[in-house]
Amino acid sequence: MKRKTRPAGDDLRAVSRLLVDATVGTTGVVEQMHHAIAAGPFAWPVRKVSGLVYSSIRGVTRTVGLALDQALAQLTPALGEAAPGPERLAAIAALNGVIGDRLAETGNALALPMELHRPAGAAATGRLLVLVHGSSMNDLQWLRHRHDHGAALQRDLGWSPVYLRYNSGLHVSENGRQLAAVLEECVQAWPVPLAELALIGFSMGGLVARSACHFAELEGASWRKKLGALVCLGTPHHGAPLERGGSWADALLGISRYSAPLAKLGQLRSAGVTDLRFGYVLDEHWKGKDRFALGADERAPLPLPYGVRCYAVAATQSAGPGERLRSDGLVPVPSALGHSDSPALRLAFPEEHQHVVYGAMHLDLLDRPEAYAPLRRWLA
Repeated sequence: MKRKTRPAGDDLRAVSRLLVDATVGTTGVVEQMHHAIAAGPFAWPVRKVSGLVYSSIRGVTRTVGLALDQALAQLTPALGEAAPGPERLAAIAALNGVIGDRLAETGNALALPMELHRPAGAAATGRLLVLVHGSSMNDLQWLRHRHDHGAALQRDLGWSPVYLRYNSGLHVSENGRQLAAVLEECVQAWPVPLAELALIGFSMGGLVARSACHFAELEGASWRKKLGALVCLGTPHHGAPLERGGSWADALLGISRYSAPLAKLGQLRSAGVTDLRFGYVLDEHWKGKDRFALGADERAPLPLPYGVRCYAVAATQSAGPGERLRSDGLVPVPSALGHSDSPALRLAFPEEHQHVVYGAMHLDLLDRPEAYAPLRRWLA
């Protein structure tokens, strides 16, 4: 797809709606804290009066928000259209990562639709490479420090890179289902006979790619038969400690009635973020469950896709193999390599299909030569 222009006023309307929602939500949290603090014999009249005040604040906020939205709607034609620049897109992608599910539920224009983008002027070959970015990122961020894995593999091996953009705040399985459908459309419309398809997923992108393979198998998608390789870069196959820490923070805040309302602020984080707690990739991993509740890892196993060469790259801050392997700041090495204490959940990446980049942080997997070298070797 070509990069689209959009009415500049749409962003202003979307931001104003987001601010209205935030104000209303914050008012509710403050009201709950007020009620928790105002205990004692005068609690009922205090709550009655304060309830009227807070209700009035919410009503005025919504009224002002509606008037502002109508005014901006009239101004939108005069503001013209513009193509989204990289800074704006990066900010919106980060927002989608944090509250993208909420943006989608409310129909906010800041919610990113799933789209595939092929570089302008790039020739289509029989080897299609689809790159899936991580949480709170976008397709332009594959370029880091003047290196882009997709462009390098096109130059060195003749792959045709296509970059996915998606709302990383949705559940991984929701994005996986969408990706399976989008890939089917892409393969059907590919302008030359397709010999092979490969997927590279960075961080959450590896989970989305695995989920897409699952749905493609269920639906008998034609692209699944073309899939020859799946490469996961720094993917939290078995979760990330940061999100598990967030779950404990929710639980600790909920212990006291005074701090319990603050837990609601922490629970604004998106479904995509909470899926990273254990590495959820299937609908049954999260459906019918309280995604903020503490609990053990009860995932149904999802093996690596059958008949596909699967590879895993991990980063570690440790300087060399002689040290204890520290995480890359976000994802532990065992999680990135699919290792697990549970034999049922363990992912069977062959030993020769695993690679560790030493002295590196999570984002370094996007541009370090030590991260690109195995990609070039595996996809040759």
